[in-house]
Amino acid sequence: MEPLTEHRRVSGPVVHGFLRLVNVSTAREAALKRSLAEYCHQHELSLSGVFTERVTTVNSAAFTGLMDALSVPGTYGVVLPSVSHLGPRAIAATRSKRITATGARLLLVRKELPGPARHRRPGHGGSQGRRRGHGSTPALEAES
Repeated sequence: MEPLTEHRRVSGPVVHGFLRLVNVSTAREAALKRSLAEYCHQHELSLSGVFTERVTTVNSAAFTGLMDALSVPGTYGVVLPSVSHLGPRAIAATRSKRITATGARLLLVRKELPGPARHRRPGHGGSQGRRRGHGSTPALEAES
């Protein structure tokens, strides 16, 4: 009898990592690479390699290499610590469109909150609780 599928070595969808590391320590670089590997492990993805960019330009060698890798049949997507690793906003938007145009998925280890919500402190989600000086609050009895 053959073993169950769950007991066979099966590789998950192939992804490529991308890191933009401008003025980053080697310890930080190692931590970011570990976070990509851990994310892939948790989500049963095969991390084929990590493209590392040291200087951000629209068509850097690292990004061009990533785009070439995405053209290989069977590639599932790109994994990033956060969208900021694609570069400054204008470059990130262009790169994001180019990646998704290949049919690859853009996978973020740390999702970024939209708009002003990212600046809120926990527990301060918009409800103000009790407001002082507004509404009908019973007055304390005067002391005699």
